[in-house]
Amino acid sequence: MKSRSECLREYGSDYYIRQKVHAGELFRIDKGIYSEQEYVPDVALLCYKYPNAVVTMDTAFYLYGMTDEIPDMCTMATKREAAPIIDPRVKQIFMPGEILRIGLTETEYKGFNIRIYDRERMLIELVRYKSKLPYNYYKEIIGNYRRILQQLNHESIRDYAEAMPKCGMIIRTLKSEVY
Repeated sequence: MKSRSECLREYGSDYYIRQKVHAGELFRIDKGIYSEQEYVPDVALLCYKYPNAVVTMDTAFYLYGMTDEIPDMCTMATKREAAPIIDPRVKQIFMPGEILRIGLTETEYKGFNIRIYDRERMLIELVRYKSKLPYNYYKEIIGNYRRILQQLNHESIRDYAEAMPKCGMIIRTLKSEVY
């Protein structure tokens, strides 16, 4: 993906950008955002459009295959002090800056890089937001985590849990419901 200013540097003028779009060599994906590929997944577009946000919760669980429930919106975490994201495709979660980057990874999704929390951090997020999730949804994801327990980095899970507020509750819940 490219911004309009990147396209201007590459092609020289708006006229040449329009020519590339008309020729089918460049596609306007969103206001001021272009791609050489016709189809760009929403999650990739939103990661490009909001570079300080991280994919989390429902969207991350779906992308990791922990649930087959397709989310209505892309859930993204930002710093508590960040400006609100005014986009009907985004559900924004505000987090303290000191825990925002914990477990952050960049991965490829359908040919595009996205910023997402790793599976270990998502297990912590699942426990943190347990009371805000529907019971059956929570149980489905916990069950899927139990199935892949051997693939997870247990040291990272412990480190992430200790870095979070209310770490005692998180560790107790992990011991009683996951391990």
